[in-house]
Amino acid sequence: MPFRKSISLAIVTSMLLTGCSLVDRWVYRPDINQGNYVTKDAIELLQVGQSKEQVVFIMGSPMLTSSFGDNVWYYVFRQQPRHGNVSQITYAVYFDGMGVVSDIKTSTLEGSLSLEEMNKQEISDPIDIKSEDDNDNLTNQQSSETSSELESESE
Repeated sequence: MPFRKSISLAIVTSMLLTGCSLVDRWVYRPDINQGNYVTKDAIELLQVGQSKEQVVFIMGSPMLTSSFGDNVWYYVFRQQPRHGNVSQITYAVYFDGMGVVSDIKTSTLEGSLSLEEMNKQEISDPIDIKSEDDNDNLTNQQSSETSSELESESE
């Protein structure tokens, strides 16, 4: 009889624990869309040789512009489905000196990690950032160590 109780307890416990892993799918999460939603029709209308006004009419205002002038406009659209991976598409529209489209480039980022997955990852190699002052201090420290070693050897 105690064997049946322990088997029953094990089955009930495993069912409850399995239910906990499925709770994440039961929680409602809306689709998250951010940035410039650009349709395929708009991309087909966009052509080299158009003016900035025509680009704004077709694509809307850019999300970002070049920090070194107004010659590159970026249209970024980022989407995260309810429980799926993040996807991102970026359109870069390049203008010449006269404000006419000279090039159009597209980059995509498919299957990126969701925020929860990024938080679960460990940092593999931390970035060691040193300023020029740190390098100067390191050089001074190394030269003082070398000179103290030479002094101790000469004694």
